[in-house]
Amino acid sequence: MKLNYKQTFLIGFGFFASSIAWAMYNNYVPVLLGKYLTSTTLIGIVMTFDNIFGVIFQPLFGTLSDKTRTRFGRRMPYILIGIPICAVAFPFIPFTGSLFSLMAVVIIFNFVMSTWRAPVVALMPDLTPAPLRSQANGIINFMGGLGSLFSFLAGGLLFKAGGMPLPFAASAALMLLSVIVLKVFVREQVNVQLHDNEPAGEELKADILPEEPETDASKYKANPAARKVSLIFLLLAILFWFTGYNAVETFFSLYVTNTLKDASGNYLTAGDASLLLAMFSLTFLFFSIPAGFISGRIGRKRTILIGLSGVMILFTLMMFTNNIWALRILLLLGGIFWACVNINSLPMVVEMAQWKDIGRYTGYYYFFSFSAAIISPILFGFIRDMVVRYDAIFIYSAIAFALAIVCMQFVKHGEAKPVKSE
Repeated sequence: MKLNYKQTFLIGFGFFASSIAWAMYNNYVPVLLGKYLTSTTLIGIVMTFDNIFGVIFQPLFGTLSDKTRTRFGRRMPYILIGIPICAVAFPFIPFTGSLFSLMAVVIIFNFVMSTWRAPVVALMPDLTPAPLRSQANGIINFMGGLGSLFSFLAGGLLFKAGGMPLPFAASAALMLLSVIVLKVFVREQVNVQLHDNEPAGEELKADILPEEPETDASKYKANPAARKVSLIFLLLAILFWFTGYNAVETFFSLYVTNTLKDASGNYLTAGDASLLLAMFSLTFLFFSIPAGFISGRIGRKRTILIGLSGVMILFTLMMFTNNIWALRILLLLGGIFWACVNINSLPMVVEMAQWKDIGRYTGYYYFFSFSAAIISPILFGFIRDMVVRYDAIFIYSAIAFALAIVCMQFVKHGEAKPVKSE
């Protein structure tokens, strides 16, 4: 059994389009909001709209796509409609001339994004045999990382060359290119697998995927309660580790600009904070594919636990150093360990699903990860106001990762059979 690398990279264009949009959105929309809103709290509330919409609508549309049957497949209708609408709306964001028009475009954009995110992510487990999903998810996240890298690097150069409209227009063009690639090169199956006990018509039998090796979904069908317990604790672990991650992602720049100083005694800038976080992002990007292969050898749960333990230790060490070079090294290592966690979490969730329910389980994953993105910034903001120290973020995050490790002890399902060498 071998992974279809070409198909997986092509499927990754969906996540590439999503990552381009969100990275550009999160970088520039706060600046636009700052023209109309003086309250940072209000700006922060608006910037959680994407997570709120994700929590509400992504599980819904993931489940709807499970039940969708068209000649294009069950995921493609949402993708072929959603991405072009987002690509058309996106370039209008920098041209809005009032808070009302900006909010109108932002709400439309966030809603439509939430209609196709779960379906496009569900394409990978749909078309990938269960034992190879961690490796495939590594490739998908690599493509997503390339999208974010484009937004940060090329987007910045385009901004300097032509102002804010240019990077938005370029991103929209790449989103349209991505949906064309998906439509032309990715052929989605139009039916369900035989082991889902859902009959397929004679005219569709030629499209049935080869029956996969026994997965947890089939092996534990006689004991659904045990699988449900594993799923609940895995989703709680996901909530906790994204609670830790999102707090650092949100407040790291404030930690740097209010805590760290250069050799001259001046506080570092937001640009310095961005360069420090780039260390974390780069090693995550380049280790995303190896992280999938490691789990294929030692198991997803063990790989995730190694990653959680590594990030927990590194974040704890960050609490006790103000040395820039030490932070760079810790962040470089942190990206490697975070890849071990993030790459294997979605495959472990969908491993517990029957093929017909993959979209719904993908929605569960995003419900808990996006819930963390809503809760964590508010919770740590409250804690920071009490302790008046930004470096407390590392202890906060380390505790969250520790709680995720505890939850993972109760996860007994979600592994696939090891991939045999050929």
